[in-house]
Amino acid sequence: MTVAVETGTWQLDASASAVALKHRTMWGLVAVKGAFASVAGGGEVGPDGSATGTLTLDVTSLDTKNAKRDTHLRSADFFDAEHHPEITYVVRTATLDGVDTVRVTGQLTVRGISRPHTLTARVERADGDTVTLAAEFTVDRDEFGLGWNQLGMMRGLTTVTATLRFVRAAG
Repeated sequence: MTVAVETGTWQLDASASAVALKHRTMWGLVAVKGAFASVAGGGEVGPDGSATGTLTLDVTSLDTKNAKRDTHLRSADFFDAEHHPEITYVVRTATLDGVDTVRVTGQLTVRGISRPHTLTARVERADGDTVTLAAEFTVDRDEFGLGWNQLGMMRGLTTVTATLRFVRAAG
C-alpha cells in the first residue's frame, strides 16, 4: 500500500473513531477496560506531507461499564474532571515512517500536566477523502498525577488503543 494523503484540513470522524484504555489492577489480576464516548479532533497536512493537529477526549465520557468506578475515575483521586474536563494530545509532527507507519511526536496533557509523547501509528486506510490510523501505546499514569493506589493494587502502565478516522474537510 502506498500512502498519499492530500494536503489540507482534516476533521476527526467521531462516529468511526475509538479511544480505549486498559489497566491491570487488583495486584495485576484484573484488567479494567474503558472507552471514551466523546472524541474530537482535526489537523492539517502540509505540502511536505507532514501533519499537525489535536485530539481531545472528554474525561466524563469514559465508560468502564461500572458506574461507581467511573465516578471515582472522574474524581480528584484520578482525572479530576471538575477541574480538568479534557485529555488532549497535540500533534507537533506526524511523518510517514515506512510504507504504512506514521511517527507521531506531540504533547499529551492529562489532569493539567503536559508531557512529550511519541508514538507509532499504523495507516489502516488512506484514500482521497479518508485516512484511518490505529495505534497502541502505554502511558505512565504517575507522570500525570494519577497516583492514587490504595493498598498498592494498581501497578504498571496504562495501555491506550486508538483507531482514528479522519475525513477531508470541504474547502
